[in-house]
Amino acid sequence: MTSLENVRVFTQSAIRIQSKDGVVIYLDPFSLTDAEAAHDADYVFITHAHFDHFSPEDIARVAGDHTELVAPASMGAEVAGVADEIGTTAVHLLQAGGRLELPGVAVEAVPAYNVEPERLEMHPQTNGWLGYVLTVDGVRCYAAGDTDQNPDNEQVACDVALVPIGGTYTCDPHQAAVFVNALRPKAVVPIHYGSIVGAQENFDEFTAEVAPGIEVVRKVER
Repeated sequence: MTSLENVRVFTQSAIRIQSKDGVVIYLDPFSLTDAEAAHDADYVFITHAHFDHFSPEDIARVAGDHTELVAPASMGAEVAGVADEIGTTAVHLLQAGGRLELPGVAVEAVPAYNVEPERLEMHPQTNGWLGYVLTVDGVRCYAAGDTDQNPDNEQVACDVALVPIGGTYTCDPHQAAVFVNALRPKAVVPIHYGSIVGAQENFDEFTAEVAPGIEVVRKVER
């Protein structure tokens, strides 16, 4: 688990996970380069409707002729439009607490929303936006989405946590460390920093406050 070689974070919250059997999962593909537009996605997961997470152009850049989409039920209309564009009828809409068994990955939908007063309107609970626990090769990977620590996500059981640390719209480095220390995963990959919000220095700030025994793995590539 130390290297997490099957996990990439291109920028922001654009994550790629590949199973040992070659199943390819993207979460929130965004601002991908030509070299990263592999059209190899088996599944594309969307956490919410903001432009840096729901990018129809980037979904099309990773989608192939077999790609399935997974998204919050509240985004049904938007996702249907993208499905038409990429030519797929395989769309799975989930609500918080929902579960889904797909070939190569088991899915649990986790609420993602803000509770800090200064950002309550950015990701309100009423929008029904999501993070996901994806079980791949027996490893539970929790991609938290844009969120604060809240009563619905602070006890998620996971082996690997991918959590935002950039502040402004999500947890800042200190809040993210508190969140991760409550989750107690084996490893954490900080995301959502260094581009639109947050700075590369946030990684070190976050790492300094993560509890001993939780490995912090740098994955954001740019």
